[in-house]
Amino acid sequence: MDFSTVFGLILGVVALFVGMAMKGVTPDNLLNLAAILIIILGTIASVIIAFPMSELKRVPKLFGVLFKEQKLVSDAEVVRMFSGWADVARREGLLSLEAKTDDIQNPFLKNGLGLAIDGQNADYIRDVLSEEIDAMEDRHAAGALIFSQAGTYAPTLGVLGAVVGLIAALKNLNDIDALGQAISAAFIATLLGIFTGYVLWHPFANKLKRKSGEEVRQKTMMIEGILSVLEGEAPRVIEQKLSSYLSAEERRKLAVKNEESKKEESSFAEET
Repeated sequence: MDFSTVFGLILGVVALFVGMAMKGVTPDNLLNLAAILIIILGTIASVIIAFPMSELKRVPKLFGVLFKEQKLVSDAEVVRMFSGWADVARREGLLSLEAKTDDIQNPFLKNGLGLAIDGQNADYIRDVLSEEIDAMEDRHAAGALIFSQAGTYAPTLGVLGAVVGLIAALKNLNDIDALGQAISAAFIATLLGIFTGYVLWHPFANKLKRKSGEEVRQKTMMIEGILSVLEGEAPRVIEQKLSSYLSAEERRKLAVKNEESKKEESSFAEET
């Protein structure tokens, strides 16, 4: 589970209700059916009009992406993996890596390494894998755009709800109680529109973009690793090249782990 999404959502709801309580507004004031219909159903209707059904069918899956932790191996692990493969390829030949493809769970990496083993040239491999990344980015961007547009529509529909509430208020100028309820409904519609737009839909879109960016960055890193192994570069060179994708802290941890591995190898060599 992606705890940042869940925690942020809970924090946003708590902030709303605590703020309402501090202003003397009770939660039952939000239970205004007219405002909910205008904002929620209105936003859904707007999104349905704006996007083809083929893209809207992916919305349940997009919610799953939002609330599930992204399953990516660590970048440091990717660096160590390619460094190890480079060592094997230099000693035993590129075809020796074919046995390792069965253990690869990532379809993108498995396909790229398979192309290299099959003898495809570097330009062809880069083109094929880059096109796959571009297609993935387009799909992800389309999904994020659904939430981004919902975040644009919702506050505007809040204004629409406020206008409807004020129209009702103007019809009841002689009835103070009805006038107060109508004005309250008008502001509730505005509140729901702004809250759902800027606490739900826009942040959801941004989270999808961030997760897509992380996946794109790691796949780009994998392309460089595959091509480096194909070209027969030394493990140390590949490690230095791919380390540019790591943060300073990740580089430090990788260096420490490499030093530990060297010490273990040295101790084993002395014992034997």
